[in-house]
Amino acid sequence: MSHTPHELAEDFPGEADRISALRQADAHFARLVEEYHTVNRAVHRAETRTEPMAESAEDDLRRQRMLLKDEIRRVLDAAA
Repeated sequence: MSHTPHELAEDFPGEADRISALRQADAHFARLVEEYHTVNRAVHRAETRTEPMAESAEDDLRRQRMLLKDEIRRVLDAAA
């Protein structure tokens, strides 16, 4: 299987332990992370044409991924 870009550990280097701890302690954060992974993998499948889709749908997924990443960053910052 190919490498999926934009995994959280790659985008938030050094935060893996905090992400893992927050996933276990905070159900809302755990849902955000799961949704991020789902959307990120959908973007990757679209970009690699494994599951082609309309360009507008792909753009919508990218925006959704960005919003989720921003929310994850906010939770990480608030928990610091």
